[in-house]
Amino acid sequence: MQKSNEGKRMNKGGQLVKDWMTSAPISIPWNVSALEAYRRMVEHGIRRLPVMDGDELVGIVTLGDVRAADLSGIAGVDRSEIRSVISDLGVDRLMSRPVITVTPEAPVREAAKLMLEHKIAGLPVVSDERMIGIITESDIFRMVVETWEREAKPIRT
Repeated sequence: MQKSNEGKRMNKGGQLVKDWMTSAPISIPWNVSALEAYRRMVEHGIRRLPVMDGDELVGIVTLGDVRAADLSGIAGVDRSEIRSVISDLGVDRLMSRPVITVTPEAPVREAAKLMLEHKIAGLPVVSDERMIGIITESDIFRMVVETWEREAKPIRT
């Protein structure tokens, strides 16, 4: 996963998604278990994973989705069997779809507005029907802080 910090550009609409997104985000195939999705998120310190079917973005699963998985069907199951039951729960049953996406050329403010409207914390970035990145609330906070810091520095003449 790489942060794209190079060449932060301003346009008439503000800063662009491509300048702040994470390039080549970690994703998972649709046919893995919820437990595997959870392991990957914990291992990489992330809270969401785009779900892929080959090169096609088919969903997104979050740490919250995995934690809130409906485990009511396992009442009475021995505690030692719970891990096995969760291992059998496919990520395709937990993922959100359709996925709300944004283009790399969109202003960051549009991405932020979409996140607020849909009460989500991240958007896959799609170009030519291919996922090329992800922008999250953390990326937007980073942009805000860096902008404030630049504006707060006195101009030397």
